[in-house]
Amino acid sequence: MILVVGSTGFVGSDVVRRLAASGKQVRALVRPTSDPAKRAKLEASGAALVEGDLKDAASLRRACEGVDTVISTASATVSRGGGDNIENVDRQGQLNLVDAARGAGVRHVIYVSVSGNLDGESPLRDAKRAVEAQLRDSGLTYTIVRPSFFMEVWLSPMLGFDPAGGRVRIYGTGDQPMSMISVPDVAAYVAGCVDNPAVENETIELGGPEPTTYNTVARLFEQALGRTIEREHVTAEALDAQFRAASDPMQKTFAALMLGAARGDAVDVGPALQKVPIDLTPVSAFVARTVTL
Repeated sequence: MILVVGSTGFVGSDVVRRLAASGKQVRALVRPTSDPAKRAKLEASGAALVEGDLKDAASLRRACEGVDTVISTASATVSRGGGDNIENVDRQGQLNLVDAARGAGVRHVIYVSVSGNLDGESPLRDAKRAVEAQLRDSGLTYTIVRPSFFMEVWLSPMLGFDPAGGRVRIYGTGDQPMSMISVPDVAAYVAGCVDNPAVENETIELGGPEPTTYNTVARLFEQALGRTIEREHVTAEALDAQFRAASDPMQKTFAALMLGAARGDAVDVGPALQKVPIDLTPVSAFVARTVTL
């Protein structure tokens, strides 16, 4: 049995779908307040639902009973319920999950973290690294997957990158190499870690097939759309000032992530693909897919 925590999120839901489609027994952790449509979709994929919350340690212990593998893709940074924050979800909630897995005799924990290159101070970085350390010291078999920036987030209007609207926000000069990765590829990789001895007790850096730059992506969108796109550059200095001025942990985290994007995140994906060989989506394919939507 595989327990997926974060099952209603955009990575976790795809992991559930892939594992269930391959014939695995999947248990999806959902909250009582989870979107009914998302719950129904998980059930339709073949997953068994179990109610719980990372903020409720007792519910995690129940959810882990009879489970061989735990996968956690959950984070409060993109999708939040009432009362969620980085401290009680990304740090303490995930630490609760590690403890619950150990207590229930779970064999393998697969944890989705953040790129090792994003190692400047931030509440999210600190939380993720604390969970990684707990996993390594837990005695459990672990796999830590550290993906780079998600294309579907960082090349979207959510963060000011709106080529269809004629304007894109670029962090830094736009010439820094970045190994952006598509969300379905992250899900495919995580699913491929299940029952895979090659990933056991490994910390794996994961990115797209090759580094690219914001300016290259903007030019690809211009070519696909057949028109010029206005560029708004946010300097690393401005982002550093924003980070230092922020008092809210979520604001501080996003400022740190933007600063990380401004500095670049080039990942050698060769070692990761040796362990889980999947086809990675190039940015050009993401652009073509986005433009035709």
